[in-house]
Amino acid sequence: MSTNVKYIFVTGGVTSSLGKGILAASLAKLLQARGYTVTIQKLDPYINIDPGTLNPYEHGECFVTDDGAETDLDLGHYERFLNIPTSQANNVTTGRIYQSVIDKERRGDFLGKTVQVIPHITDEIKNRIKLLGKTGNYQFIITEIGGTVGDIESLPYIESVRQLKWELGRDAMVIHLTLIPYLSTTGELKTKPTQHSVKLLLEYGVQPDILVCRTEHALNRDIKNKIALFCNVAPNAVIEARDAGTIYEVPVLMEEEQLDLVVLNQMNIPISQNADLVKWKEFLNKFKNPKHEVKIGLVGKYVELKEAYKSISEAFIHAGAANDCKVSIEWIHSESVTDENVHEKFKNLRGILVAPGFGQRGIEGKITAIKYARENRIPFFGVCLGMQCAVIEFARNVLGLKDANSTEMDPCTKSPVIDLLETQKKITNKGGTMRLGSYPCNITEGTKAWEVYKQKEINERHRHRYEFNNEYLADFEKAGMIASGINPEGGLVEIVEIKDHPWFVGVQFHPEYKSTVANPHPLFVNFVKAAIEIGQLVHTG
Repeated sequence: MSTNVKYIFVTGGVTSSLGKGILAASLAKLLQARGYTVTIQKLDPYINIDPGTLNPYEHGECFVTDDGAETDLDLGHYERFLNIPTSQANNVTTGRIYQSVIDKERRGDFLGKTVQVIPHITDEIKNRIKLLGKTGNYQFIITEIGGTVGDIESLPYIESVRQLKWELGRDAMVIHLTLIPYLSTTGELKTKPTQHSVKLLLEYGVQPDILVCRTEHALNRDIKNKIALFCNVAPNAVIEARDAGTIYEVPVLMEEEQLDLVVLNQMNIPISQNADLVKWKEFLNKFKNPKHEVKIGLVGKYVELKEAYKSISEAFIHAGAANDCKVSIEWIHSESVTDENVHEKFKNLRGILVAPGFGQRGIEGKITAIKYARENRIPFFGVCLGMQCAVIEFARNVLGLKDANSTEMDPCTKSPVIDLLETQKKITNKGGTMRLGSYPCNITEGTKAWEVYKQKEINERHRHRYEFNNEYLADFEKAGMIASGINPEGGLVEIVEIKDHPWFVGVQFHPEYKSTVANPHPLFVNFVKAAIEIGQLVHTG
């Protein structure tokens, strides 16, 4: 392990969902803006190997990395803030830790010893934390510990942090994120929950170095001094984290609170340059002061849980700012869309995106929405299953294949325009077995896809089992739906578009995973531009 690497651990207390991931990403952004190399990892306390088999209602979106890891959605935030790809090493679960230790025990690696949580599980956790320090050229590794201090599942992680703080000395620190609730009946901010959370952390042998306090109201100097006194931290290490209008404001708020300076000073690192957040603030200014507003419908079956489509909604924010436009998303449950109400639901929309997903539920509503977009020449964007639904809709209503379907939805369909990938046909295990990660795609010149990407070969991330059935490709292209992107290795259709439609594009991959503040994804940028320009013409012409 490089002695130059500094390790920062982010823990949470009082309540869950305080925003440890956003805090970690914001601190990383500030350190990066000062010229340091930084990466972030997430340690998740659940026993699943990864979130790939979890229902979005359980865990929100499953994010996918270039190397094919199915990970926690916080890794999406890390990439969007830092503009650096993450990998399997950036997300570790308890399931993966225990699986690794048990595999070693079965091989006889422990030479007959009794395998225990300490030292074997904690050693494995520490090895995973240090792995990024060994393999990457990083000056800072920020590790977010999932869950809340006091959770039984998190105890081995907290113990590992205690050991690492002891082993690494000034090269390691702990930032504890807590809540300062406001009692409206008395008009007071209450510090006691934070005190109790720190006391619990101390019982586990961990003294936090910095407290970041989520609050609805400003913390005055007296409150900060009180928290510092009762929690054994320096007064300047009590950081106010006011509720922000957008997650992208948090780095700026943390800069104002001098979080990065406190970190650097406590770790004895000389401060050589100011944080360069010029481009970040330019993005924020465009986001907060748009010249246009456009309403786009997102059609999916998890729309009541917006975390299920987190990367898509964030990609719209990036693309909106690139177009000086506010994208207002109309969340439309696909099960609610019918032939009878489709006009009423979509008449005020400038664009329609049909979201990814799995399974039969809500499919017919997605197909109805796509038919409306195609026939009314409204800009349309289909992602993964959304692209497959566009293929089914075209087959049914243009090619006349009335029973056209995906074999995922109807294994007995006589017109399987979407079919199981050949490599998937003998697979029985569900976890981590899809077509996952980054694959190349060749773009056809003169198409909408070429206009978007402006290059011959691209690489995009995938997460699917089913594909366009190439036996039907000639019929589709003859009728006007062309394959404008093809995987060069297996001939898989990656992008479809309709030639005589103003903007109708479906992609088998997930472009939303690669959209960042610094590099908004060109498909989303182009789609939003089309919604502003073409969508306006559709509704006024």
